[in-house]
Amino acid sequence: MFSLLIMIAIVSVLILTTMGIAFYAYNKIKRKVQAFSNVAFGTEDIVKGLQQVEHESEITPKSVAAATGLYLPNITRDFPDFHYEEMKRRAENVLTSYLRGIDEENVSELSEGTSELQSKLQLKIDMLRDAGRSEHYQSIKIHRTEITSYSKAKGKCTVVFQSSVQYNYWAEQNGQVVEGASEKLHQSRYNVELIYIQDRELVEKTEEIGLALNCPNCGGPLPKMGAVKCPYCDSPIVEFNIKTWNFSNVQEVK
Repeated sequence: MFSLLIMIAIVSVLILTTMGIAFYAYNKIKRKVQAFSNVAFGTEDIVKGLQQVEHESEITPKSVAAATGLYLPNITRDFPDFHYEEMKRRAENVLTSYLRGIDEENVSELSEGTSELQSKLQLKIDMLRDAGRSEHYQSIKIHRTEITSYSKAKGKCTVVFQSSVQYNYWAEQNGQVVEGASEKLHQSRYNVELIYIQDRELVEKTEEIGLALNCPNCGGPLPKMGAVKCPYCDSPIVEFNIKTWNFSNVQEVK
């Protein structure tokens, strides 16, 4: 009987010791988690801190690669009739209408763009439809748009606008929401590509291969991109600046 009591006492001590060690370890880990959470999130409640980070990511606009000041002088030198504010507005309209086109599953929502851009949008719509999936972009708001690059090659000039945009985004698969949420904001960045060519139809038919800029009246080579008058026949070509600027691509930047 006495031995049994001793065994019970020993087991009880061992249990209490184990519980004490576990409690001490728990408190130590808890203090470390609270200290980390306090440093990282400004609160000892790590769950609340993570929720706070998630909320901030929803409402904080993405930064853009702003190089307007670097490239705009070169663009306006090559194209005196290039109106930055107008082109920026058009780029933003193309972006919002492209997203609406996906949302509405209707390529005619696209405000303007080359046949390639229209085909890209239609392909996106068809792929989603074939997969039984739909993507929704609501309450679209553009925070900022800047020129991020400017290049000239093969008789074509390319200006890329980058926009910081927010919207309510969610995706459905066979009627069930599988990504995002209609009540949550989503922040992203998009590049919108603007191209200039002397003959838009020619580029679309030849797929931009081996193109040279020539006067539409006499066929003489033009001295520079965006020339307003042919040096051979004096034919005005300023109107082509308006007709041949077009948007060729919209792409999300991760």
